[in-house]
Amino acid sequence: MRPTWVEVSLKNLRQNFRCIQQRVGTNVAVCAVIKADGYGHGAVECARALEEEGATWFGVTSTEEGVRLRDAGVVSRILLMTGYWQGEEEDVVNHRLTPAVWEPWHLRLLANAVAKLGHRPVSVHMKVDTGMARLGVDVGSLPEFLRILRSVPSLELEGVFTHLASAQILEAPESLEQIRCFEDVQDMVLQAGFSPLYFHMANSAAVASRRVTWKNMVRPGISLYGYHIPFVSNQSTVRLCLPVMPVLSWKTRIISLRKVGSNQPIGYDGAYVTTEPARLAILPVGYADGLSRQLSSRGRAIVRDTYAPIVGNIAMDITVLDITRVKDASLGDEVTLIGSTEHCSITALEHVDLRGTIPHEVLCNVAKRVPRQYVY
Repeated sequence: MRPTWVEVSLKNLRQNFRCIQQRVGTNVAVCAVIKADGYGHGAVECARALEEEGATWFGVTSTEEGVRLRDAGVVSRILLMTGYWQGEEEDVVNHRLTPAVWEPWHLRLLANAVAKLGHRPVSVHMKVDTGMARLGVDVGSLPEFLRILRSVPSLELEGVFTHLASAQILEAPESLEQIRCFEDVQDMVLQAGFSPLYFHMANSAAVASRRVTWKNMVRPGISLYGYHIPFVSNQSTVRLCLPVMPVLSWKTRIISLRKVGSNQPIGYDGAYVTTEPARLAILPVGYADGLSRQLSSRGRAIVRDTYAPIVGNIAMDITVLDITRVKDASLGDEVTLIGSTEHCSITALEHVDLRGTIPHEVLCNVAKRVPRQYVY
């Protein structure tokens, strides 16, 4: 096997779930978001571990993701957070998936599928746009949508939800407006005669920072995998992160060693030139594996519990380290790209800072060709 792999700590994942559940309390359901193949960690394996830990809800993006979980034997409830597309309605019904709905055609096609398949009523969660301007029923159109929903007895309104745009910005006025708007939505739904079991709006950042948003369900995503988007506040110090632990470590091995002199260009375009004699380690990993080219001559790795800088341009399949100051580095040595050793640590947040992105992208971008190994 090409010696580049990811280790996924299911122990840490389960601990993170327990931490979140303890944070919100037993009266609040935790919908564990495992979309995008569990943020790159492996949705099926993560779902199985979380079910064992007591998870009763999972959040995914698409019907395809939901069906894959069902085919793998996952029995917990599965929320299709961005709804379904035309032609998928029978799969939604047959696989007991719970779709988000906000378009009249969502209701019509689902009702047709229920009638065709002779299925019992299907539960749905209505998504409402409270200010993010992407998906959901516009508040002005909500009365008419509820009227249509009431006319479809084969669909049951089990939940109502929205999504916060800026939960990590603590004084964001738009978040306060979204919260106020969603409270108005709750009143409108109840006054229309519906009694949904769930109201939910909190993502990972809101779980950590905004108790008022918890309602009776929360939808943590990135915090399950050990990270947060950094909080922004007018205050000088912000310490709101949950005590969650990174779940993913990314490793490779040295496949070749060489010594070069000073003034030696390295890699494509000679983008890095040595200033003194150096010892180099060649790694079988590159941007096709998800190691961003933005880390070229900027990032680092850990070899023998010592930091070693990346030198030259990261190529599709190859990365070069300067290991001149790593004592006794040898062919086959394990190299940590993301993860910790006894005295050194590189988290996804270090890549975030160097790339100007968010931890979600760093984790999701680890390519499928990098095998996942699950550590229990």
